[in-house]
Amino acid sequence: MWLYNEIKSLADISRHYGRHCRNKPALVAGTEKRTFGELDRISNRVANAIVATGVRPGANIGFVGKNSLAYFDVQFGAWKAGCALAPLNWRLAPPELAQVIDDAQPPLIFVDREFHALVAEAQKSCAWQFTTVEFGSETGPDGQLDAWLDGASDTDPGLPIPPERCAIVLYTSGTTGRPKGVQLSHGAFNYMRLSEHLDSGFNWTHDDVMMLVMPNFHLVGMGLAIQGLYNGATISMLPAMEPDKLLDAIERDRPTVCSLVPTAIQILLSHPRAASTDFSSLRLVMYAGSLIEKTLLKKALHMMKCDFLQFYGTTETWTVTLLRPQQHDADNEARLKSCGTPPPLVELRIVDAEGREVADGEVGEILIRTPTMFSGYLNQPEVTAAVLRDGWYHTGDAGRRDADGYYYILDRVKDMIISGGENVYSIEVEQSLLRHPAVAQAAVIGIPDERWGEKIVACVVLREKAAAAPDELIAHCRTLIAGYKAPKELYCLDSLPMTSIGKVVKRALRDRYSTLSTA
Repeated sequence: MWLYNEIKSLADISRHYGRHCRNKPALVAGTEKRTFGELDRISNRVANAIVATGVRPGANIGFVGKNSLAYFDVQFGAWKAGCALAPLNWRLAPPELAQVIDDAQPPLIFVDREFHALVAEAQKSCAWQFTTVEFGSETGPDGQLDAWLDGASDTDPGLPIPPERCAIVLYTSGTTGRPKGVQLSHGAFNYMRLSEHLDSGFNWTHDDVMMLVMPNFHLVGMGLAIQGLYNGATISMLPAMEPDKLLDAIERDRPTVCSLVPTAIQILLSHPRAASTDFSSLRLVMYAGSLIEKTLLKKALHMMKCDFLQFYGTTETWTVTLLRPQQHDADNEARLKSCGTPPPLVELRIVDAEGREVADGEVGEILIRTPTMFSGYLNQPEVTAAVLRDGWYHTGDAGRRDADGYYYILDRVKDMIISGGENVYSIEVEQSLLRHPAVAQAAVIGIPDERWGEKIVACVVLREKAAAAPDELIAHCRTLIAGYKAPKELYCLDSLPMTSIGKVVKRALRDRYSTLSTA
């Protein structure tokens, strides 16, 4: 549904349901629950406390923590204070986190005490000065956060929120190695709700319970939680994806909707307890990040007995294609390789290197035009201008459209790897490898992997007379970048395959090591 008259900004979600469904559970985290009325009241206190510190509307409020009740209190509180929320990736290494903080410049960062040491270490490298407010997610808001909120009014501050104001800043890795803060406005979210309202693939009700396991610093996790709450659904959350705990939560909280990446579906259904788990409450599983294989879909349909919906999009544009439940035919392998067709309000083009549209069946770059578009990269107007031209977002994804209007992603021009549902740009990993004194050249690729979707593989050429073992180089990467970005395999070569102009031929490496991995 589209509640434009009632919900014009994201802050209005808690206000609307706080008035009309005050006692309905909005959030469930294990044994803890938060009604819509409580969420509305507590987020008012957070908003007033933010305003009392002198933080001005338009500022970015940081959050470092897993999914929790406190996350949603802070999220809605930041919006009611006229600020944007910047959920930061707690999987980053301290130098990476410091770089993001310096870019976002949040005056306040709410920190789960589990990540106190991470933020404290990052702060040592930060040029930007900020205040932290610590909380304990396992027991709900307490300790420093309780004291910080002491005396804050639970009356809504009622600050105006224009639709063009930034609501969320999500950081993605850049092809240059510099993180990019994607700014998403309240108006963009409102258009996304309209697009969903007009599409047959979505059918939310107030009785839905959505299981949230994806992290809040991802558009999938953060965005789908907003989608559920906008429609009056209850969000049952886990701090992170753990198969045992997810199976427990499915039987305890009886979710009707769940969002997972195909890797997580594979891990979940391969768990020894999956065969005896009661999945009967589920009506829909949404997935993104990669295509679903025919054998996995057949297994999932047999065990879960629910509908499946795939969505493809980018952080910059939100959802741009859907493969709807009725389009999931486990016997039509060719169609399963498609990412579907656009929802209403979204336009796609496939163009060649000169920007000319190509014929159906021909490969080109996917361009997107949509009212759900991001407002630009924070502090990087030149990078924004490079990808957003004449209203069209240049994805860097190579794809094609068939005669029936279905779209297919064939390769990533940006050389991005999706491993376990996480986006990893090869240049980040290459740069970390090149900081080791023994490494002269590095090339990083993703190869198909049953567990991870894609496995990160590094190929390096060592400097003359230098020596370094693969394990040593992988451990070196982990000191500079998040563990999930580090190579899972590393090979030392005499040379890398090169073009005549000195560019690494990564396809040759992919062909070589994909063959080895399946041999």
